[in-house]
Amino acid sequence: MPDDPLLVVALGAGALQRRGQPLEAATMLVNVRHAAAHLARLAQRYRLVVTHGNGPQVGLLARQNGAHREVQPCPLDVLDAQSEGLIGYLLEQEIANQLGAGRHVATLLTRVEIDPDDPAMAQATKPVGPAYAKAERDALARERGWRFLPGADGYRRAVPSPAPRRVLNLQAVQALLERGMVVVCAGGGGIPVLRLPNGELQGAEAVIDKDSVSSLLARQLQAQMFIVATDVPAVALDWCQPTQRTIRSAPPRALRTLPFAAGSMAPKVAAACDFAEATGHPAVIGNLADADRFASHEAGTWISTELGGLRT
Repeated sequence: MPDDPLLVVALGAGALQRRGQPLEAATMLVNVRHAAAHLARLAQRYRLVVTHGNGPQVGLLARQNGAHREVQPCPLDVLDAQSEGLIGYLLEQEIANQLGAGRHVATLLTRVEIDPDDPAMAQATKPVGPAYAKAERDALARERGWRFLPGADGYRRAVPSPAPRRVLNLQAVQALLERGMVVVCAGGGGIPVLRLPNGELQGAEAVIDKDSVSSLLARQLQAQMFIVATDVPAVALDWCQPTQRTIRSAPPRALRTLPFAAGSMAPKVAAACDFAEATGHPAVIGNLADADRFASHEAGTWISTELGGLRT
């Protein structure tokens, strides 16, 4: 087990809550069980670290948290911690059920340090939580100083989304891996914290991109492979157009020249390229159900610095 290669898998929100499904515990449990079956198979061949998204879940917590206007809501770092515990518990239990008594799974609440001087801290670009009507938006902006972005179904609170600087719980993750455990951590991009001038840490009203943190964690752990699991089979050119083509493999330098959707595939491609360039090891973007076929290049998009060019 200590000599097995280390794999980091970043589960997208779609692996836990599929598009159009009701945000209910029973539905999420079915999805988690499906993901856990694939993750358990990977855990037979790799030392395994699992990260995950939390968008729908933290949105639900934010809605519940703000239901009573007379009560000051919990800050975002606390909601991130709550969602890490919620999703981590389900993943931990279902992966452990699949693995049986011989292997253990541990969920770790993970703080991620951000830079207070990051220019992104001055920009509210990331929508979080539920959608509000205009009158309620105006009241919340006045009462709580929140900023908002318009959407298809109303106005959503907007917060900064800074780059991750350092995963603070790295030694704890390493210690659990050394004991042969599967580790679930850095959920939803981790809990954003700022370092104060006196050295103390303080939670921040921000959201860190999950794929970016997962890539940083994989690099810090010196993983041999990084998988970005999403709800599509691979990266594609001309997405949803008659000319759509699947990218089977590519070096990072080729992918970085291509346009991808800012809110969906672009951060996944950037995270995978960052890992491949920094480590020389491969990254894969694809559907978790196809993970057994990633290493043979039969599924997903294989990203490696050893490749000569893009192949479709």
